[in-house]
Amino acid sequence: MTPNHLSFAAQALRYFDRLHDDVLRTPLDVAAAWRGQDMRRRDDWIVPLRAAQIGELDAARAAVRARGLGLADVRREDFSLPTLGAAAAVWADELANGRGFVLLRGLPVARWGDADAALVFWGLGQHLGEPGAQNPDGDLVGHVTDLGEEPTQPYVRRYRTAGDIAYHCDLADVVGLLCLRTARAGGASRIVSSVAVYNELLRRRPDLVARLYEPFCLDTREEGGAGRAPYVPVPPCRHGGGTLRTFYHSDYFRSAVRHAEVPPFTPEERALLDLYEEIAGAPELYLDMQFEPGDIQLLSNHVVLHARTAYRDFAEPERKRHLLRLWLSLRRS
Repeated sequence: MTPNHLSFAAQALRYFDRLHDDVLRTPLDVAAAWRGQDMRRRDDWIVPLRAAQIGELDAARAAVRARGLGLADVRREDFSLPTLGAAAAVWADELANGRGFVLLRGLPVARWGDADAALVFWGLGQHLGEPGAQNPDGDLVGHVTDLGEEPTQPYVRRYRTAGDIAYHCDLADVVGLLCLRTARAGGASRIVSSVAVYNELLRRRPDLVARLYEPFCLDTREEGGAGRAPYVPVPPCRHGGGTLRTFYHSDYFRSAVRHAEVPPFTPEERALLDLYEEIAGAPELYLDMQFEPGDIQLLSNHVVLHARTAYRDFAEPERKRHLLRLWLSLRRS
């Protein structure tokens, strides 16, 4: 039987298989070059799920449970979505060829409970693309919640804290987040178009853009255990076929210089990273989302960077902020 998900390595290799022709020297005027100040004045990126669509998800959930299948056993054909499957194809196309993000709203996560909500998230993901493992240990659904780890520690996995998270991309075509519960205050998801950031960098410092097409060292932070490479070289930008694809990971690019074999940043490289992040942090460019329980945010890791503001949580464990995370590779012709 064929696997119902990609391994961590296979997914990363597919993600980094990015067409490249040349260095982009002129701004791109495409849907993916959106600006936050414009998105805040419209809501066409929010898709309220209709009662009939939720009913379809409910029926698929019940059918899987009746068969006794666990989440990791569920394949696309096991999770039947007769009409919602076509809508999922539209959303996947928006992620691949449009602005690069969608917010689905209205899943009844409180009624379903956490386990069934995760099952529905996984089943819907099978129709959007091919789910993949999120780390070398093979975790398929991530839990983004505060586990009490200290956010001031330099190399902590920040999604397991209540601290802020710097701009980054994940190692998959798409990252999805399903909100089960929100924080007491804060915790906004902050996104920005990497195409818009590039356009602005090109306007301000065209002399720096070519460096984005040469590798930066990405710190692996010892994930995967002993024997794994302490860092890997990754070129942030690839431009081919009229599309700019960007992988950026602020913290992990910057911390790689802790390894003796990695040379310190040159003044040009430091200026590039600082300016890139300054542009990404401009209010006119970024868009903040405050999730509601039952929201699913879908982001393209090729054209969108994501971050998070710090938050204050509830004291009761059952009320703590909790998101489920899914990584997806989009199907390619």
